[in-house]
Amino acid sequence: MLSTLSQCEFSMGKTLLVYDMNLREMENYEKIYKEIESSIAGAHEKIAECKKQILQAKRIRKNRQEYDALAKVIQHHPDRHETLKELEILGKELEHLSHIKENIEDKLDLRRKQFYVLLNTIHELQQTLENDEKFCEIEAGTKTDPKP
Repeated sequence: MLSTLSQCEFSMGKTLLVYDMNLREMENYEKIYKEIESSIAGAHEKIAECKKQILQAKRIRKNRQEYDALAKVIQHHPDRHETLKELEILGKELEHLSHIKENIEDKLDLRRKQFYVLLNTIHELQQTLENDEKFCEIEAGTKTDPKP
C-alpha cells in the first residue's frame, strides 16, 4: 500500500511537474505570440513607411524628368542677355527702316504732287491747243467767208 501510495505521490508529483511545465510552455508561447504580433505590427509600419518613401521617390523622379524636359527646352532658346541684344539690334533696325519708310513716303507724296501739277499742265496745254484750234478754225472760216 505504501508503494502504491508512493507511486500515486510520484505520479502526482510527475503530473504536477508536467502541469507546471505546460503552464511555463503556455507562457512562453504567449510571449512568443506577442513578439510575433509586435513584429508583424512593426513590419506593417515599415511597409507603410516604405510605401510613403516609394511615393516620394516616384514624385521626385517625376519632378526630375519634368525638370530635364524643361531644361532641354530651355537649352534650345538663347539666354536673356543674347535675347536683349537681339531685341536692341532689331529695335535699331526697325527705327532705321521707319526713317527709310518716312523718306520714301515723303518722296512718294512729292511725286504725286508733281504728277498732279504735270497733269494739270497737260490739261491746260490741251485746253490751250483746243482753244488755238478753235481760234484758227474761226479765223480760217472768216477768211474763206467773204463778207457781204
